[in-house]
Amino acid sequence: MAGLKGRTAVVTGGSRGIGRGIVERLARDGAEVVFNYASSSEAAEDVVRAVENAGGSARAVRLDLAEAGAAEQLMETAAESRSGGVEILVNNAALNFTPTPLADIDEELYDRVLTVNLKAAFLTVRYAARHMPDGGRIVNISTLNTHRAARGIAPYMISKGALEQLTAAAAVELGPRGITVNTVSPGATDTDLLRGTNPKEALDMVVQLTPLGRLGQPSDIADVVAFLAGQDSRWITGQNIRATGGLA
Repeated sequence: MAGLKGRTAVVTGGSRGIGRGIVERLARDGAEVVFNYASSSEAAEDVVRAVENAGGSARAVRLDLAEAGAAEQLMETAAESRSGGVEILVNNAALNFTPTPLADIDEELYDRVLTVNLKAAFLTVRYAARHMPDGGRIVNISTLNTHRAARGIAPYMISKGALEQLTAAAAVELGPRGITVNTVSPGATDTDLLRGTNPKEALDMVVQLTPLGRLGQPSDIADVVAFLAGQDSRWITGQNIRATGGLA
């Protein structure tokens, strides 16, 4: 519980799925967690309630990262909560959409996906480069699909591939200050979104292809993020850790 005590963490997209798992784990380790959500106040309040019931601290901020200024506003809001500023940043937010053939993807969808998945992360990392205390931690959440391509998600794959390059660039630039920057790339993770957009037959096939023989859980990803957010990961930076159960 005390590993991150006294540290402030920002998690983008923290109200459900993997993001919620990350919020709950970092709070359990002692961090004061600030996370944003775009629409469901009920889901966000449920996360805060669960964290507080477990003895942790979390704050939900309603901000749509597709809107101008939202990413910086989230970081500034979190920094105001403590004099030490934001010591941990986890870029988890991603815009998901119905799989669409490349030929049918319109420019508006492409722009929105790249804004939420990539530009918002760039802006939060840029803020961290300017204001994060030395020794901070940045973790960007990507996907196994940058390694194992899938049909119908071209903008998503493009945004996440670029996010991985942002990790590499930031790790080099921020390393002299002891700030580590890493990527975690989840595999098929058991969330409402995954089950709502994939038939059971497809999920069964993924389980069969996964050496560990099951879907991932949000806690599986959150545990990796918590390690990278803590002191034990001090010699790891610029890496892409594929938390996929062996799928990729």
